[in-house]
Amino acid sequence: MAVEFLPSVHVTPKVEPRADRWWKGAVIYQIYPRSFQDSDGNGIGDLAGITRRLDHVASLGVDAIWISPFMKSPQKDFGYDVEDYRAVDPMFGTLDDFDAMLEAAHARDLKVLIDFVPSHTSDRHAWFKESRASRDNARADWYVWASARPDGTAPNNWMSVFGGPAWAFDTRRHQYYLHNFLEEQPDLNFHNPDVIAALMEQAKFWLDRGVDGFRVDAIDFGVHDPQLRDNPARPPAPDQHGAITPFGMQYQQWNKARPELSELFLKPLYRLTQNYAGRCLLGEISGDHALRRMADYSHGGGLDMAYSFELLTCAPTASAIARVVEQAERHIGEGWPCFAFSNHDVYRSGTRFARGTPHPDLLALIPQLLCSLRGSICLYQGEELGLTETPLTYDQLQDPVGLTFWPESRGRDGCRTPMPWAAQAPHAGFSEADPWLPVGEANAARAVDRQEGDPASVLERTRAFLAWRRNRPALIRGDLQLMGDGEMVLTFVRSWEGETIFCAFNLTDQPQTVDLGAGLSNPVRSLDCPTAAGRVDGTTVHLPAYASLFAAPAADAKEP
Repeated sequence: MAVEFLPSVHVTPKVEPRADRWWKGAVIYQIYPRSFQDSDGNGIGDLAGITRRLDHVASLGVDAIWISPFMKSPQKDFGYDVEDYRAVDPMFGTLDDFDAMLEAAHARDLKVLIDFVPSHTSDRHAWFKESRASRDNARADWYVWASARPDGTAPNNWMSVFGGPAWAFDTRRHQYYLHNFLEEQPDLNFHNPDVIAALMEQAKFWLDRGVDGFRVDAIDFGVHDPQLRDNPARPPAPDQHGAITPFGMQYQQWNKARPELSELFLKPLYRLTQNYAGRCLLGEISGDHALRRMADYSHGGGLDMAYSFELLTCAPTASAIARVVEQAERHIGEGWPCFAFSNHDVYRSGTRFARGTPHPDLLALIPQLLCSLRGSICLYQGEELGLTETPLTYDQLQDPVGLTFWPESRGRDGCRTPMPWAAQAPHAGFSEADPWLPVGEANAARAVDRQEGDPASVLERTRAFLAWRRNRPALIRGDLQLMGDGEMVLTFVRSWEGETIFCAFNLTDQPQTVDLGAGLSNPVRSLDCPTAAGRVDGTTVHLPAYASLFAAPAADAKEP
Protein backbone atom coordinates (compact mmCIF):
# COMPACT_ATOMS: atom_id res chain seq x y z
CA MET A 1 0.00 0.00 0.00
CA ALA A 2 1.44 3.38 -1.03
CA VAL A 3 0.45 6.53 0.79
CA GLU A 4 0.73 10.24 0.14
CA PHE A 5 0.05 13.23 2.29
CA LEU A 6 -3.48 14.54 2.18
CA PRO A 7 -3.70 18.34 2.04
CA SER A 8 -3.23 19.89 5.45
CA VAL A 9 -6.04 22.15 6.57
CA HIS A 10 -5.08 22.81 10.17
CA VAL A 11 -4.27 26.36 11.19
CA THR A 12 -1.99 26.68 14.21
CA PRO A 13 -3.84 28.64 16.91
CA LYS A 14 -2.73 32.24 17.30
CA VAL A 15 -4.92 33.21 20.25
CA GLU A 16 -5.06 31.29 23.51
CA PRO A 17 -8.14 32.27 25.54
CA ARG A 18 -6.77 31.00 28.85
CA ALA A 19 -3.37 31.28 30.45
CA ASP A 20 -3.46 27.76 31.96
CA ARG A 21 -4.08 25.28 29.15
CA TRP A 22 -3.39 22.00 30.99
CA TRP A 23 -6.33 20.42 29.14
CA LYS A 24 -4.72 20.76 25.71
CA GLY A 25 -3.75 17.24 24.73
CA ALA A 26 -4.71 15.91 28.17
CA VAL A 27 -5.96 12.36 28.68
CA ILE A 28 -9.17 12.50 30.70
CA TYR A 29 -10.37 9.29 32.36
CA GLN A 30 -14.15 9.05 32.49
CA ILE A 31 -15.63 7.49 35.62
CA TYR A 32 -19.22 6.29 35.61
CA PRO A 33 -19.69 6.27 39.40
CA ARG A 34 -22.53 3.74 39.59
CA SER A 35 -20.19 1.14 38.09
CA PHE A 36 -16.70 2.03 39.29
CA GLN A 37 -16.43 0.78 42.90
CA ASP A 38 -19.02 0.11 45.59
CA SER A 39 -17.71 0.96 49.07
CA ASP A 40 -20.82 0.46 51.21
CA GLY A 41 -22.22 -2.86 49.98
CA ASN A 42 -25.39 -1.69 48.25
CA GLY A 43 -24.38 -2.89 44.78
CA ILE A 44 -23.92 0.64 43.42
CA GLY A 45 -20.63 2.48 43.05
CA ASP A 46 -20.06 5.66 45.01
CA LEU A 47 -17.71 8.55 45.69
CA ALA A 48 -15.80 6.74 48.43
CA GLY A 49 -15.28 3.93 45.95
CA ILE A 50 -13.74 6.37 43.48
CA THR A 51 -11.37 7.60 46.20
CA ARG A 52 -10.39 4.01 46.96
CA ARG A 53 -9.40 3.38 43.32
CA LEU A 54 -7.63 6.65 42.53
CA ASP A 55 -4.22 4.99 42.77
CA HIS A 56 -5.21 2.79 39.84
CA VAL A 57 -6.31 5.81 37.82
CA ALA A 58 -3.15 7.75 38.64
CA SER A 59 -1.00 4.74 37.71
CA LEU A 60 -2.32 4.94 34.15
CA GLY A 61 -0.61 8.28 33.60
CA VAL A 62 -3.78 10.22 32.78
CA ASP A 63 -4.14 13.92 33.54
CA ALA A 64 -7.70 14.23 34.81
CA ILE A 65 -10.89 12.42 35.69
CA TRP A 66 -14.40 13.25 34.51
CA ILE A 67 -17.12 11.98 36.82
CA SER A 68 -20.60 11.34 35.47
CA PRO A 69 -23.50 12.73 37.58
CA PHE A 70 -23.63 12.03 41.29
CA MET A 71 -26.03 14.86 42.24
CA LYS A 72 -29.33 14.22 44.00
CA SER A 73 -31.67 12.58 41.51
CA PRO A 74 -34.63 10.21 41.24
CA GLN A 75 -32.34 8.22 38.90
CA LYS A 76 -34.91 7.89 36.12
CA ASP A 77 -32.02 8.57 33.73
CA PHE A 78 -29.32 7.53 36.21
CA GLY A 79 -28.34 10.99 37.42
CA TYR A 80 -28.96 12.98 34.26
CA ASP A 81 -32.29 14.00 35.82
CA VAL A 82 -31.03 16.37 38.51
CA GLU A 83 -33.25 17.14 41.50
CA ASP A 84 -30.71 19.33 43.31
CA TYR A 85 -27.55 20.57 41.61
CA ARG A 86 -25.81 21.27 44.95
CA ALA A 87 -26.49 17.99 46.75
CA VAL A 88 -24.88 14.56 46.46
CA ASP A 89 -27.39 11.76 46.02
CA PRO A 90 -27.29 9.58 49.17
CA MET A 91 -26.57 6.46 47.08
CA PHE A 92 -23.23 8.06 46.14
CA GLY A 93 -22.39 9.47 49.57
CA THR A 94 -22.18 13.01 50.94
CA LEU A 95 -20.58 16.34 50.14
CA ASP A 96 -17.86 15.39 52.62
CA ASP A 97 -17.20 12.27 50.52
CA PHE A 98 -16.93 14.46 47.44
CA ASP A 99 -14.50 16.83 49.15
CA ALA A 100 -12.37 13.89 50.28
CA MET A 101 -12.34 12.46 46.77
CA LEU A 102 -11.43 15.85 45.27
CA GLU A 103 -8.58 16.31 47.74
CA ALA A 104 -7.30 12.79 47.08
CA ALA A 105 -7.38 13.32 43.33
CA HIS A 106 -5.53 16.62 43.53
CA ALA A 107 -2.93 15.00 45.78
CA ARG A 108 -2.25 12.60 42.91
CA ASP A 109 -1.98 15.44 40.37
CA LEU A 110 -5.33 14.54 38.83
CA LYS A 111 -7.64 17.33 37.72
CA VAL A 112 -11.34 16.73 38.36
CA LEU A 113 -14.13 17.54 35.90
CA ILE A 114 -17.73 16.85 36.82
CA ASP A 115 -20.84 16.56 34.71
CA PHE A 116 -23.02 19.68 34.54
CA VAL A 117 -26.51 19.01 33.17
CA PRO A 118 -27.98 22.45 32.45
CA SER A 119 -30.49 21.88 29.65
CA HIS A 120 -33.06 20.09 31.80
CA THR A 121 -33.78 19.05 35.38
CA SER A 122 -35.80 16.35 37.08
CA ASP A 123 -39.52 17.00 37.41
CA ARG A 124 -38.87 16.75 41.16
CA HIS A 125 -36.60 19.80 41.13
CA ALA A 126 -37.95 22.64 43.29
CA TRP A 127 -37.82 24.95 40.27
CA PHE A 128 -40.16 22.75 38.26
CA LYS A 129 -42.53 22.16 41.15
CA GLU A 130 -43.00 25.90 41.42
CA SER A 131 -43.14 26.43 37.67
CA ARG A 132 -45.93 23.88 37.15
CA ALA A 133 -48.00 25.23 40.05
CA SER A 134 -49.50 28.11 38.03
CA ARG A 135 -48.99 30.31 34.99
CA ASP A 136 -48.18 33.42 37.03
CA ASN A 137 -45.71 32.38 39.73
CA ALA A 138 -42.12 33.63 39.94
CA ARG A 139 -40.77 30.63 38.01
CA ALA A 140 -43.69 30.15 35.64
CA ASP A 141 -41.44 30.85 32.64
CA TRP A 142 -38.38 28.91 33.83
CA TYR A 143 -39.34 25.89 31.71
CA VAL A 144 -40.66 25.59 28.17
CA TRP A 145 -44.46 25.69 28.37
CA ALA A 146 -46.96 25.97 25.53
CA SER A 147 -50.70 25.64 25.13
CA ALA A 148 -52.29 22.81 23.20
CA ARG A 149 -53.34 23.25 19.61
CA PRO A 150 -57.08 23.71 19.05
CA ASP A 151 -57.56 19.96 18.74
CA GLY A 152 -55.78 19.33 22.06
CA THR A 153 -52.63 17.88 20.53
CA ALA A 154 -49.07 18.91 21.37
CA PRO A 155 -47.83 22.37 20.29
CA ASN A 156 -45.71 20.97 17.45
CA ASN A 157 -44.19 17.79 16.03
CA TRP A 158 -40.97 17.65 18.05
CA MET A 159 -39.99 14.17 19.21
CA SER A 160 -38.12 12.97 22.28
CA VAL A 161 -34.75 11.23 22.02
CA PHE A 162 -36.15 8.48 24.23
CA GLY A 163 -39.26 7.85 22.14
CA GLY A 164 -42.61 9.52 21.53
CA PRO A 165 -43.54 13.21 21.49
CA ALA A 166 -41.26 15.70 23.25
CA TRP A 167 -44.27 17.22 25.02
CA ALA A 168 -46.13 16.15 28.18
CA PHE A 169 -49.46 17.60 29.29
CA ASP A 170 -49.65 19.01 32.81
CA THR A 171 -53.08 19.16 34.44
CA ARG A 172 -52.08 21.94 36.86
CA ARG A 173 -51.33 24.52 34.19
CA HIS A 174 -53.41 22.88 31.44
CA GLN A 175 -50.38 23.27 29.19
CA TYR A 176 -47.70 21.10 27.66
CA TYR A 177 -44.06 21.22 28.78
CA LEU A 178 -41.07 20.30 26.63
CA HIS A 179 -38.89 17.29 27.45
CA ASN A 180 -36.24 16.32 24.92
CA PHE A 181 -35.50 13.15 26.87
CA LEU A 182 -37.77 11.45 29.46
CA GLU A 183 -41.09 12.93 30.50
CA GLU A 184 -39.49 13.27 33.95
CA GLN A 185 -36.80 15.59 32.48
CA PRO A 186 -38.47 18.94 31.69
CA ASP A 187 -36.41 21.40 29.65
CA LEU A 188 -35.28 24.69 31.12
CA ASN A 189 -36.01 27.91 29.23
CA PHE A 190 -32.65 29.44 28.27
CA HIS A 191 -34.44 32.48 26.83
CA ASN A 192 -35.18 33.55 30.42
CA PRO A 193 -32.13 35.36 31.87
CA ASP A 194 -33.18 34.39 35.40
CA VAL A 195 -32.68 30.74 34.44
CA ILE A 196 -29.18 31.45 33.16
CA ALA A 197 -28.32 33.35 36.34
CA ALA A 198 -29.60 30.47 38.47
CA LEU A 199 -27.55 27.94 36.50
CA MET A 200 -24.44 30.08 36.94
CA GLU A 201 -25.00 29.92 40.69
CA GLN A 202 -25.11 26.12 40.55
CA ALA A 203 -21.85 26.05 38.60
CA LYS A 204 -20.25 28.53 40.98
CA PHE A 205 -21.06 26.24 43.91
CA TRP A 206 -18.82 23.51 42.48
CA LEU A 207 -16.14 25.90 41.24
CA ASP A 208 -15.87 27.34 44.74
CA ARG A 209 -15.56 23.79 46.01
CA GLY A 210 -12.48 23.30 43.83
CA VAL A 211 -13.51 21.38 40.73
CA ASP A 212 -11.28 21.97 37.71
CA GLY A 213 -14.10 22.28 35.20
CA PHE A 214 -17.22 20.78 33.73
CA ARG A 215 -18.23 18.37 31.02
CA VAL A 216 -21.39 20.11 29.83
CA ASP A 217 -24.01 17.48 29.04
CA ALA A 218 -26.41 17.52 26.07
CA ILE A 219 -25.87 21.23 25.63
CA ASP A 220 -27.21 21.21 22.06
CA PHE A 221 -30.68 20.90 23.59
CA GLY A 222 -30.34 24.01 25.73
CA VAL A 223 -32.06 26.46 23.37
CA HIS A 224 -35.34 26.00 21.53
CA ASP A 225 -37.07 28.02 18.84
CA PRO A 226 -39.48 30.41 20.65
CA GLN A 227 -41.89 30.16 17.72
CA LEU A 228 -42.04 26.37 18.16
CA ARG A 229 -41.89 25.69 14.43
CA ASP A 230 -42.28 22.09 13.23
CA ASN A 231 -39.16 20.13 12.36
CA PRO A 232 -38.92 18.86 8.76
CA ALA A 233 -39.00 15.12 8.07
CA ARG A 234 -35.85 13.18 7.27
CA PRO A 235 -35.25 9.68 5.90
CA PRO A 236 -35.16 7.17 8.77
CA ALA A 237 -31.67 6.11 9.88
CA PRO A 238 -30.44 4.01 12.84
CA ASP A 239 -29.20 5.88 15.90
CA GLN A 240 -25.95 4.97 17.68
CA HIS A 241 -27.71 2.00 19.30
CA GLY A 242 -28.99 0.64 16.00
CA ALA A 243 -32.63 1.59 16.46
CA ILE A 244 -34.89 3.54 14.11
CA THR A 245 -36.50 6.09 16.42
CA PRO A 246 -39.11 8.83 15.92
CA PHE A 247 -36.49 11.39 16.95
CA GLY A 248 -34.26 10.29 14.08
CA MET A 249 -37.07 10.75 11.58
CA GLN A 250 -36.76 14.53 11.80
CA TYR A 251 -34.08 17.10 11.05
CA GLN A 252 -33.48 18.78 14.41
CA GLN A 253 -33.81 22.26 12.99
CA TRP A 254 -35.81 24.06 15.65
CA ASN A 255 -35.40 22.13 18.90
CA LYS A 256 -31.63 21.62 18.93
CA ALA A 257 -28.28 23.28 18.15
CA ARG A 258 -29.77 26.75 17.89
CA PRO A 259 -27.32 29.56 17.03
CA GLU A 260 -28.32 31.54 20.14
CA LEU A 261 -26.71 28.96 22.43
CA SER A 262 -23.29 30.62 22.65
CA GLU A 263 -24.56 34.05 23.64
CA LEU A 264 -27.35 32.85 25.92
CA PHE A 265 -25.46 30.21 27.90
CA LEU A 266 -21.97 29.12 26.86
CA LYS A 267 -20.30 32.51 26.99
CA PRO A 268 -21.77 33.41 30.40
CA LEU A 269 -20.53 30.08 31.75
CA TYR A 270 -17.11 30.68 30.22
CA ARG A 271 -16.92 34.17 31.76
CA LEU A 272 -17.75 32.65 35.14
CA THR A 273 -14.96 30.09 34.89
CA GLN A 274 -12.52 32.83 33.88
CA ASN A 275 -12.65 33.92 37.53
CA TYR A 276 -11.01 30.63 38.56
CA ALA A 277 -7.49 29.73 37.49
CA GLY A 278 -6.98 26.57 35.47
CA ARG A 279 -10.63 25.72 34.86
CA CYS A 280 -11.92 24.28 31.59
CA LEU A 281 -15.19 23.51 29.81
CA LEU A 282 -15.73 20.38 27.73
CA GLY A 283 -18.95 20.27 25.74
CA GLU A 284 -20.89 17.30 24.37
CA ILE A 285 -22.00 18.02 20.78
CA SER A 286 -24.23 15.72 18.75
CA GLY A 287 -26.25 15.51 15.58
CA ASP A 288 -25.87 17.19 12.20
CA HIS A 289 -22.83 19.40 11.56
CA ALA A 290 -21.42 18.48 14.98
CA LEU A 291 -17.78 18.83 13.91
CA ARG A 292 -18.44 22.33 12.63
CA ARG A 293 -20.12 23.32 15.87
CA MET A 294 -17.24 21.79 17.84
CA ALA A 295 -15.02 24.30 16.06
CA ASP A 296 -17.37 27.23 16.57
CA TYR A 297 -17.94 26.58 20.25
CA SER A 298 -14.28 25.93 21.08
CA HIS A 299 -13.00 29.03 19.30
CA GLY A 300 -14.62 31.97 21.00
CA GLY A 301 -18.02 30.30 21.37
CA GLY A 302 -17.82 29.59 25.09
CA LEU A 303 -16.11 26.19 25.33
CA ASP A 304 -12.45 25.26 25.66
CA MET A 305 -12.98 21.99 23.82
CA ALA A 306 -15.77 19.80 22.57
CA TYR A 307 -16.38 16.21 21.48
CA SER A 308 -18.97 14.72 19.18
CA PHE A 309 -20.24 11.23 18.41
CA GLU A 310 -18.51 10.70 15.07
CA LEU A 311 -15.61 8.62 16.42
CA LEU A 312 -17.88 7.06 19.03
CA THR A 313 -20.09 5.56 16.35
CA CYS A 314 -18.19 5.40 13.05
CA ALA A 315 -17.18 2.15 11.36
CA PRO A 316 -13.99 0.74 12.95
CA THR A 317 -11.89 1.05 9.80
CA ALA A 318 -8.87 3.14 8.92
CA SER A 319 -10.73 4.97 6.17
CA ALA A 320 -13.77 5.79 8.34
CA ILE A 321 -11.60 7.14 11.16
CA ALA A 322 -9.52 9.09 8.65
CA ARG A 323 -12.67 10.72 7.25
CA VAL A 324 -13.74 11.91 10.70
CA VAL A 325 -10.26 13.21 11.50
CA GLU A 326 -10.02 14.97 8.13
CA GLN A 327 -13.39 16.66 8.63
CA ALA A 328 -12.48 17.70 12.16
CA GLU A 329 -9.18 19.15 10.96
CA ARG A 330 -10.93 20.98 8.13
CA HIS A 331 -13.33 22.73 10.51
CA ILE A 332 -11.50 23.09 13.80
CA GLY A 333 -9.22 26.02 12.88
CA GLU A 334 -8.22 27.71 16.12
CA GLY A 335 -10.62 25.64 18.19
CA TRP A 336 -9.73 22.44 20.04
CA PRO A 337 -11.26 18.96 19.67
CA CYS A 338 -11.68 16.17 22.17
CA PHE A 339 -11.95 12.57 20.97
CA ALA A 340 -13.23 9.31 22.42
CA PHE A 341 -13.93 5.81 21.13
CA SER A 342 -16.08 4.76 24.13
CA ASN A 343 -18.26 6.32 26.78
CA HIS A 344 -21.38 5.63 28.85
CA ASP A 345 -23.73 6.19 25.89
CA VAL A 346 -22.37 3.91 23.15
CA TYR A 347 -21.12 0.38 22.56
CA ARG A 348 -17.67 -0.24 23.96
CA SER A 349 -14.88 0.19 21.44
CA GLY A 350 -13.53 -3.32 22.12
CA THR A 351 -16.76 -4.79 20.79
CA ARG A 352 -17.25 -2.30 17.97
CA PHE A 353 -13.71 -2.64 16.61
CA ALA A 354 -13.47 -6.40 16.97
CA ARG A 355 -16.71 -7.31 15.18
CA GLY A 356 -16.34 -10.74 16.77
CA THR A 357 -14.01 -12.22 19.37
CA PRO A 358 -11.55 -9.43 20.23
CA HIS A 359 -7.83 -10.10 19.99
CA PRO A 360 -5.77 -8.73 22.92
CA ASP A 361 -3.49 -6.92 20.48
CA LEU A 362 -6.47 -5.06 19.04
CA LEU A 363 -7.75 -4.16 22.50
CA ALA A 364 -4.31 -2.76 23.33
CA LEU A 365 -4.09 -0.89 20.03
CA ILE A 366 -7.34 1.05 20.53
CA PRO A 367 -6.08 3.32 23.37
CA GLN A 368 -2.78 3.88 21.52
CA LEU A 369 -4.57 5.05 18.39
CA LEU A 370 -7.00 7.22 20.35
CA CYS A 371 -4.22 8.90 22.34
CA SER A 372 -2.23 9.63 19.19
CA LEU A 373 -4.93 11.80 17.62
CA ARG A 374 -4.71 15.59 17.75
CA GLY A 375 -6.83 16.93 20.57
CA SER A 376 -7.66 16.04 24.13
CA ILE A 377 -8.69 12.46 24.87
CA CYS A 378 -11.46 10.87 26.91
CA LEU A 379 -10.60 7.32 27.98
CA TYR A 380 -13.64 5.49 29.36
CA GLN A 381 -13.26 3.40 32.51
CA GLY A 382 -12.23 -0.14 31.60
CA GLU A 383 -10.88 0.82 28.19
CA GLU A 384 -7.43 0.36 29.70
CA LEU A 385 -8.44 -3.26 30.40
CA GLY A 386 -9.93 -3.93 26.99
CA LEU A 387 -13.44 -4.34 28.36
CA THR A 388 -16.14 -5.25 25.87
CA GLU A 389 -19.90 -4.89 25.74
CA THR A 390 -21.66 -7.16 28.24
CA PRO A 391 -24.60 -9.03 26.67
CA LEU A 392 -27.74 -8.64 28.78
CA THR A 393 -31.21 -10.14 28.72
CA TYR A 394 -34.29 -7.94 28.67
CA ASP A 395 -34.93 -8.73 32.35
CA GLN A 396 -31.50 -7.37 33.25
CA LEU A 397 -31.93 -4.04 31.48
CA GLN A 398 -32.17 -0.81 33.47
CA ASP A 399 -31.75 1.81 30.75
CA PRO A 400 -34.96 3.44 29.46
CA VAL A 401 -33.50 3.43 25.94
CA GLY A 402 -33.11 -0.34 25.91
CA LEU A 403 -36.45 -0.92 27.61
CA THR A 404 -38.21 1.26 25.03
CA PHE A 405 -36.51 0.10 21.83
CA TRP A 406 -35.86 -3.59 22.60
CA PRO A 407 -35.05 -5.78 20.73
CA GLU A 408 -33.76 -3.51 17.97
CA SER A 409 -31.67 -1.71 20.56
CA ARG A 410 -30.29 -3.03 23.82
CA GLY A 411 -29.64 0.49 25.06
CA ARG A 412 -26.67 1.67 27.07
CA ASP A 413 -26.47 -0.88 29.88
CA GLY A 414 -23.94 -3.12 28.13
CA CYS A 415 -21.24 -0.44 28.33
CA ARG A 416 -22.13 0.54 31.90
CA THR A 417 -21.54 -2.78 33.64
CA PRO A 418 -19.24 -2.70 36.69
CA MET A 419 -15.46 -2.44 36.62
CA PRO A 420 -13.72 -5.77 37.35
CA TRP A 421 -10.99 -5.39 39.96
CA ALA A 422 -10.33 -8.96 41.16
CA ALA A 423 -11.20 -11.89 38.92
CA GLN A 424 -11.89 -14.43 41.68
CA ALA A 425 -13.67 -12.11 44.11
CA PRO A 426 -17.46 -11.93 44.27
CA HIS A 427 -18.67 -9.72 41.43
CA ALA A 428 -15.05 -9.24 40.39
CA GLY A 429 -14.31 -7.07 43.42
CA PHE A 430 -16.79 -4.35 42.46
CA SER A 431 -19.20 -5.05 45.33
CA GLU A 432 -19.97 -7.62 48.00
CA ALA A 433 -23.66 -7.33 47.12
CA ASP A 434 -25.40 -8.15 43.87
CA PRO A 435 -24.53 -5.21 41.62
CA TRP A 436 -27.08 -3.07 39.81
CA LEU A 437 -25.84 -4.63 36.56
CA PRO A 438 -23.89 -7.89 36.19
CA VAL A 439 -20.15 -7.69 35.61
CA GLY A 440 -20.16 -10.28 32.86
CA GLU A 441 -17.86 -13.31 32.62
CA ALA A 442 -15.72 -12.01 29.75
CA ASN A 443 -14.96 -8.76 31.54
CA ALA A 444 -14.38 -10.45 34.90
CA ALA A 445 -11.62 -12.43 33.18
CA ARG A 446 -10.02 -9.09 32.24
CA ALA A 447 -9.92 -7.84 35.85
CA VAL A 448 -7.18 -5.51 37.00
CA ASP A 449 -5.50 -8.15 39.17
CA ARG A 450 -5.30 -10.52 36.19
CA GLN A 451 -3.47 -7.93 34.09
CA GLU A 452 -1.36 -6.14 36.70
CA GLY A 453 2.33 -6.84 36.15
CA ASP A 454 1.89 -8.70 32.85
CA PRO A 455 3.74 -6.66 30.22
CA ALA A 456 1.67 -8.28 27.44
CA SER A 457 -1.67 -7.24 29.02
CA VAL A 458 -3.83 -4.44 27.69
CA LEU A 459 -3.47 -2.65 31.03
CA GLU A 460 0.32 -2.65 31.13
CA ARG A 461 0.62 -1.79 27.45
CA THR A 462 -1.72 1.17 27.97
CA ARG A 463 0.34 2.35 30.93
CA ALA A 464 3.57 1.97 28.99
CA PHE A 465 2.22 3.88 26.00
CA LEU A 466 0.86 6.77 28.07
CA ALA A 467 4.18 7.04 29.91
CA TRP A 468 6.01 7.17 26.58
CA ARG A 469 3.51 9.67 25.11
CA ARG A 470 3.99 12.04 28.04
CA ASN A 471 7.52 12.83 26.79
CA ARG A 472 6.46 13.32 23.17
CA PRO A 473 5.09 16.89 22.78
CA ALA A 474 4.18 16.27 19.14
CA LEU A 475 1.64 13.64 20.26
CA ILE A 476 0.17 15.99 22.85
CA ARG A 477 -0.12 19.34 21.07
CA GLY A 478 1.26 18.84 17.60
CA ASP A 479 -0.42 19.41 14.26
CA LEU A 480 -1.78 16.39 12.43
CA GLN A 481 -1.46 15.64 8.73
CA LEU A 482 -3.15 12.55 7.33
CA MET A 483 -1.32 10.32 4.86
CA GLY A 484 -3.57 8.55 2.38
CA ASP A 485 -6.99 7.10 3.05
CA GLY A 486 -6.41 3.36 3.04
CA GLU A 487 -8.95 0.89 4.41
CA MET A 488 -6.41 -1.25 6.25
CA VAL A 489 -3.85 1.11 7.80
CA LEU A 490 -4.31 4.56 9.31
CA THR A 491 -1.26 6.78 8.83
CA PHE A 492 -0.58 10.37 9.83
CA VAL A 493 2.20 12.71 10.93
CA ARG A 494 2.23 14.76 14.15
CA SER A 495 4.53 17.80 14.31
CA TRP A 496 5.37 20.24 17.07
CA GLU A 497 8.25 22.71 17.42
CA GLY A 498 10.72 20.70 15.37
CA GLU A 499 9.59 17.26 16.51
CA THR A 500 8.00 15.09 13.82
CA ILE A 501 6.42 11.69 14.50
CA PHE A 502 5.07 9.37 11.82
CA CYS A 503 2.25 7.17 13.16
CA ALA A 504 0.80 4.01 11.59
CA PHE A 505 -1.90 1.68 12.88
CA ASN A 506 -2.91 -1.64 11.38
CA LEU A 507 -6.56 -2.23 12.32
CA THR A 508 -6.75 -5.61 10.62
CA ASP A 509 -5.95 -9.19 11.61
CA GLN A 510 -3.45 -9.57 8.76
CA PRO A 511 0.10 -8.16 8.38
CA GLN A 512 0.25 -5.02 6.26
CA THR A 513 3.00 -3.23 4.37
CA VAL A 514 2.93 0.51 3.75
CA ASP A 515 5.12 2.17 1.14
CA LEU A 516 5.57 5.75 2.24
CA GLY A 517 6.75 6.66 -1.26
CA ALA A 518 5.97 10.28 -2.03
CA GLY A 519 4.49 10.74 1.43
CA LEU A 520 7.90 10.85 3.09
CA SER A 521 10.79 11.34 0.69
CA ASN A 522 13.42 10.72 3.38
CA PRO A 523 13.88 7.47 5.32
CA VAL A 524 12.46 7.22 8.83
CA ARG A 525 13.58 5.18 11.80
CA SER A 526 11.47 3.61 14.50
CA LEU A 527 11.13 5.46 17.77
CA ASP A 528 11.54 3.66 21.06
CA CYS A 529 7.85 3.22 21.78
CA PRO A 530 7.60 0.12 24.01
CA THR A 531 4.19 -0.91 22.65
CA ALA A 532 4.85 -0.56 18.91
CA ALA A 533 5.47 -3.84 17.10
CA GLY A 534 5.92 -2.43 13.61
CA ARG A 535 9.26 -1.94 11.90
CA VAL A 536 10.47 0.32 9.12
CA ASP A 537 12.91 -0.29 6.29
CA GLY A 538 13.81 3.01 4.63
CA THR A 539 10.41 4.24 3.49
CA THR A 540 8.61 0.90 3.84
CA VAL A 541 6.66 0.12 7.00
CA HIS A 542 5.91 -3.47 8.05
CA LEU A 543 3.05 -3.89 10.50
CA PRO A 544 1.99 -7.18 12.08
CA ALA A 545 -1.73 -7.68 12.73
CA TYR A 546 -3.16 -5.08 15.13
CA ALA A 547 0.19 -3.32 15.45
CA SER A 548 1.41 0.27 15.55
CA LEU A 549 4.57 2.06 14.54
CA PHE A 550 5.98 5.42 15.61
CA ALA A 551 8.91 6.76 13.62
CA ALA A 552 10.82 9.96 12.97
CA PRO A 553 13.15 11.25 10.26
CA ALA A 554 16.29 9.15 10.43
CA ALA A 555 18.46 12.07 11.48
CA ASP A 556 16.26 12.76 14.53
CA ALA A 557 15.15 9.28 15.62
CA LYS A 558 16.54 7.54 18.67
CA GLU A 559 17.71 3.97 18.39
CA PRO A 560 14.84 1.58 19.17
